Amino acid sequence: MTFTLTSTDLVEGATLGLAQVHGGLGGGNRSPQLAWQGEPAGTQSFAITCYDPDAPTGSGWWHWLLVNLPPGLHALAAGAPMPAGAQSGRNDYGETGFGGAYPPKGDAPHRYIFTVWALDVPRLELPELPSGAMVGFNLHAHALAKATLTGRWGH
Repeated sequence: MTFTLTSTDLVEGATLGLAQVHGGLGGGNRSPQLAWQGEPAGTQSFAITCYDPDAPTGSGWWHWLLVNLPPGLHALAAGAPMPAGAQSGRNDYGETGFGGAYPPKGDAPHRYIFTVWALDVPRLELPELPSGAMVGFNLHAHALAKATLTGRWGH
């Protein structure tokens, strides 16, 4: 079985719904509904990220960093609170939780890559409020597989 990510709120390659756009642009600043299945044998935990590689920073922009999700969890509702036992990293707005799309006015539409990671460890041992770079390093070190959906937004 292939590791897949689906959503009732996201369509691969399509424009994000206003719910996933930052409140500063009149959006709902709400994480999308996500569901995943088909993780490889040996998966001990999951993580979810949302990353904009098109942000004009030289290093992209982290919108969401959620780690240490239990292996029995296979879905999150739209705007869901952080599951018990999970840990949030610090997004590039300097906050925890999901931060919606907010590309600079006039930029071509940015890509927002939502990824669910299947990990080979039950927990990533991270400090409180780790940066995107620290979370990303640990995800790549422990990834068994990942599944993605990419939305776009521009104004």
